[in-house]
Amino acid sequence: MQSPVPESPAAGGVPIASTPERAELTGALAWPVSGRSEGAVRAEARLLAAHLRAHPDLRPHDVGYTLTTGRAAAGHRAVVVGADREGLLDGLDALAAGRDDHEGVVRGAARPAGGVVMVFPGAGGQWRGMGGGLWESSAAFRETVLACAEAFEPYVDWSLVDVVRGRRGAASLNRVEVVQPALFTVTVSLAAVWRSFGVRPAAVLGHSQGELAAAHVAGALSLADAARVVASRSRLIAGTLAGKGAMLSVPLPAGQLRERLGGWGGRLAVAAVNGPATTSVAGTPDAVEELFAQLVDEGVRVARIVSDFASHSAQVDDIHGPLLDAVGRLAPRSTDTLLCSTVTGGLFDGAGLDAEYWFQNLRRPVEFDSAVRTLLGLGFDTFVEPSSHPLLTAPVAEIAADTGTEVTAVGSLRMGESTAQRMLTSLAEAQVRGVPLDWRPACADGARIELPSQPLGASSPPPRKAPPGPADDAWFWRAVGRGDLAGALGVVLPALSWSNSS
Repeated sequence: MQSPVPESPAAGGVPIASTPERAELTGALAWPVSGRSEGAVRAEARLLAAHLRAHPDLRPHDVGYTLTTGRAAAGHRAVVVGADREGLLDGLDALAAGRDDHEGVVRGAARPAGGVVMVFPGAGGQWRGMGGGLWESSAAFRETVLACAEAFEPYVDWSLVDVVRGRRGAASLNRVEVVQPALFTVTVSLAAVWRSFGVRPAAVLGHSQGELAAAHVAGALSLADAARVVASRSRLIAGTLAGKGAMLSVPLPAGQLRERLGGWGGRLAVAAVNGPATTSVAGTPDAVEELFAQLVDEGVRVARIVSDFASHSAQVDDIHGPLLDAVGRLAPRSTDTLLCSTVTGGLFDGAGLDAEYWFQNLRRPVEFDSAVRTLLGLGFDTFVEPSSHPLLTAPVAEIAADTGTEVTAVGSLRMGESTAQRMLTSLAEAQVRGVPLDWRPACADGARIELPSQPLGASSPPPRKAPPGPADDAWFWRAVGRGDLAGALGVVLPALSWSNSS
């Protein structure tokens, strides 16, 4: 479906952290090919591989620059991603043979794309060194991290850069007053990387704390104001709420759970509605354990969320006054980029994002399901998650499926993978589905050269099917090896041992 809203950077006059002077990304390359059929794509890959082997003097960067700037992409697309010439050629061979087991090949069929929604997670998915690879390879990422570190400096006595890079002796991500500024910084900086490749959001959506990153990227909240809210909230949580709460993820509809929680007299509350049958519950530790035991006895596959405070519950009332005092007066602004609130579940004017709103953002349940449905109803069908590990792409897809909508939902980094190659692979996943990209940051020092070409509609004989064997399971073991059990098992893990709370 075509979005009714044109893509716009819409800074709204607010200083944005992520406006890097340089956009290049080093350490890996992307070679996109396309055609009017799958056969044409395979033939193009075969022709290109043969030419490059016949001309070993051709620079990979020049090949990438020529492929990315030479002609418009056709409907059937593939991108070969690799760190060196050998890896890229191996990917071309896999593409030409029609093999689906090569990590360096992304393929798909483009469809008309409307505006992009950037969707920002709250806490969860953090891991040591989650920005280390891109710090080394992406100027956009590095410059944005430095801008965020400067904004947080008045509020922290530890190095934000060291935490993002995962350096020895860095402050622990087990501390909520560390993890929340770090995750804000990483998500905002990843959004800058996407923008450096030409992907600018027409709408933004944030889950719990992620709404602060969304508001800043949309241009509704300055970096200074956003940093003050993030730091103030996380310090108050650490000093007042920590140790007094617990949370569960329950695979039941929120309405069904709300009826049930009434028996606990306010000691339990629905904390987040993450999908048609995925709900988070927060409350006192004893009440949470009672509910957990009941659900387990009934055969419900409930999971604990690693958190020692009950966000989005009545316990948050204890920091209402102190939070308003600490945050003080903000200067939010309206913006051309749509902001869909997970406090209300609907569109929200950025000018209303005052201190009271950010208290309600922590106090009221996260209406993620309603907010996604609002954007789907407006015609948005492309969601990009700038995060250290994809937490919201699967819930977005689940909500879309419930409405009968086909969507593209892609992440950025993955646990244990913060490299340029991982980032380029995610960009490729968006591009092959129809999202327009400017690939030039990945081949900034390239030049146009002569490459062979064939008509876009040309095809080749279907590849021979490889016999079944260990390669059939290679994708599973690669996912296990990088710690992505959710991807390996095809499920969304509701609680992760490295996660704090939303």
